[in-house]
Amino acid sequence: MSRLPLVSVVVATFNRGYIVCEAIDSIIQQTYPNIEVIVVDDGSVDNTKEKLRPYGDRVRVLHQENSGPSAARNTGICAAHGSIICFLDSDDVYLPTYVARHVAVLERAGENVPCSLCNARACFVSGLDACSFEIAQLHPSIPEGIWNNVLDIYATRWVMCAQMLAVRRDVLERIGMFDPALRYNEDLDLAMKLALEGPWGFITEPLVLFRQSSRGDSLSLSVSRHDPAYSAGILAILQRTTAEIERRGILRPSRYLANAIRRSQRELWALQLDTETFDSKRLLARAALALNHYGAALHRRSPWYPKMKVSALSELELEAPTPQLDWFKHSS
Repeated sequence: MSRLPLVSVVVATFNRGYIVCEAIDSIIQQTYPNIEVIVVDDGSVDNTKEKLRPYGDRVRVLHQENSGPSAARNTGICAAHGSIICFLDSDDVYLPTYVARHVAVLERAGENVPCSLCNARACFVSGLDACSFEIAQLHPSIPEGIWNNVLDIYATRWVMCAQMLAVRRDVLERIGMFDPALRYNEDLDLAMKLALEGPWGFITEPLVLFRQSSRGDSLSLSVSRHDPAYSAGILAILQRTTAEIERRGILRPSRYLANAIRRSQRELWALQLDTETFDSKRLLARAALALNHYGAALHRRSPWYPKMKVSALSELELEAPTPQLDWFKHSS
């Protein structure tokens, strides 16, 4: 029996028969030898079943009624046997060393590190082709290591897609996995919950290709950022994170999270006001949205915009892991 930990890769798919095999093939072609592939067909009505059939026992295929990406990923997690769980959307692909690099970081980091995040090359339908770390202004001083201020960063910018993560299975079970009530921003919700579990491992090399679909089946394109419901969802995630911090009795929560909540509240108020029929209220709303936008842009250029705080993977860290709450109290 292999001594390498089993890694389960969960692929949630819905009507992606035209491209899902590219995702699966990129998992099968990994250099890491101990992987199980779980595909959750979330109620597809196209030719997805036919496309998956030739893989035979190389892939475990689960079928369910359409319930959204969070529920589909949770189905895969519950069926997985691996101690490390990775995710891949059905229109994206891993580079060959994705799993091996993540496992190496998690093995060296020790059990107090709940997950590892790699960089991604992101290709958007707008034509933008850039790396996720570059878009998020993350410039760690070392190529891989321990990321110590995760919550501060996520409170000020967007970083993660789930396909950039490798997470310990026991941590996913402890934090409640993905929230099935969320069809958008479920990645942000997961990131916030993982940020409370301790420092993360990170890899600056792009190990996954994120491809935004232009065929009308992309959830990221089906929702407007100007929809009040979208902003309300983000605000709820931020407030839920604050409530969890208070429940745990963490003494020094991130000040950036409090600022993010205030900014999100202002944005939601303005978006709701913009739906009014009175021109004066709509003008006020758009002025408030503009101020919020330019205020955030100025913050990104200021000395107070948080930078990624990192440390090296070392034998010392392995011998003396930092307790979760003590780490968090000193992370702000």
